[in-house]
Amino acid sequence: MLTFTVLAGCSDSEKSSRGNKDETVTINYFTFSPGTDHEKDLQDMISAFEKQNPNVKVDYEIAAYDDYFTKLQTMIAGGKAPDVFELNYENFVSYASKGALADLSKYIEEDKDFDPSKLNQEAYKAYQYEGKQYGMVESFSNVVTFYNKDLFDKAKVDYPTAEWTWEDELAAAQKLTNKDEKIWGTYAPIQFHEFYKVIAQNGGSVFNEDKSEVTIDSPENAEALQYMVDKVNKYKVTPSVGDLSGQSPEDLFKNGQIGILHTGIWMLSAFKDAPFKWDIALEAGNTQKAHHFFANGLAVSKDSDAQNAAYKFARFMSASDEAAEIRIASSWELPAITNEEILKPYLEQTPPESREVIFEALDTLVLPPVIEDWSKMSDLITKELENVVNGKKSPEEALKVMQGELEKLK
Repeated sequence: MLTFTVLAGCSDSEKSSRGNKDETVTINYFTFSPGTDHEKDLQDMISAFEKQNPNVKVDYEIAAYDDYFTKLQTMIAGGKAPDVFELNYENFVSYASKGALADLSKYIEEDKDFDPSKLNQEAYKAYQYEGKQYGMVESFSNVVTFYNKDLFDKAKVDYPTAEWTWEDELAAAQKLTNKDEKIWGTYAPIQFHEFYKVIAQNGGSVFNEDKSEVTIDSPENAEALQYMVDKVNKYKVTPSVGDLSGQSPEDLFKNGQIGILHTGIWMLSAFKDAPFKWDIALEAGNTQKAHHFFANGLAVSKDSDAQNAAYKFARFMSASDEAAEIRIASSWELPAITNEEILKPYLEQTPPESREVIFEALDTLVLPPVIEDWSKMSDLITKELENVVNGKKSPEEALKVMQGELEKLK
């Protein structure tokens, strides 16, 4: 839970005045996503921004993700919020609801150099709260279906298509599974993030649309949860924890022991040298499609007295060709821009042959069910999922517990 109190600050005109003047203004940027691997790329982005905006300088600080939000809350609570700071989507909602972020809508409306239509609209709108733009999406990743083409060919199974349903995937997985050779047909983790996506593929949800009601105890969700665990316990087309023997499913896929793997696009590089042919496809659905959406964005502090300059930097990191080109060249997540010329080098990289799937998946993204007590909700659902996998509870019993506990958290 966020515990900071947003301090009363300057008037709107005072907040936006610094950075409009001729003198140089310095803004502070706090971030977690570069880590040590991409600090040089961040520096290159800042240099490109400063070249375009000679009266704005950017001082940055990078924190490890595990420490980042504790430090950010401390800064805000102490009245020393950075002018610009990075927020993943899950935390964006918490900060926006606490009133910690500047409304960027007016800057966007007055900005003749920014065209929101040049960003993926689903990713862009993810940083809206109550109809106002409180953040600028800078990058995203998602989960798609990876599949081993050699195993499919050997089992004489057609490759996954965009029309695949759960039934199609299960049928393929059963043909791909070979116990003697320790080959499993499919793998998807049974955990919180996978659960909220799979129930969405069956028309289910954790909350109703305006989040005023908990809707997790539903027949659609029970059916989805049963489907998840049946692949392990009933059909045995997914390796159990014991089958994994400490190995990751990604390791098994790379060993040629998993036919279909549901994992993130951050694994593209890791699988690049796999000794077999592979590709990616959209996720199978049941009543509808649903794909994960993990996003990072930049927000401007409500208390910044350089909001105009801070907005320009956030816009640059989100929508500029320069920042996007650096991201693509360094494989540092994906920019949310739709400029095909900029994205072309990324799409041309193989394997996989079907990289366009990554962008097609954005048309059916499902956002995480966010509440202020995010971690408590995640822990609760994960615990109950484990009870179902271990046979201690039926899906219906576990969902009933989740319903009651989530109603207490809201």
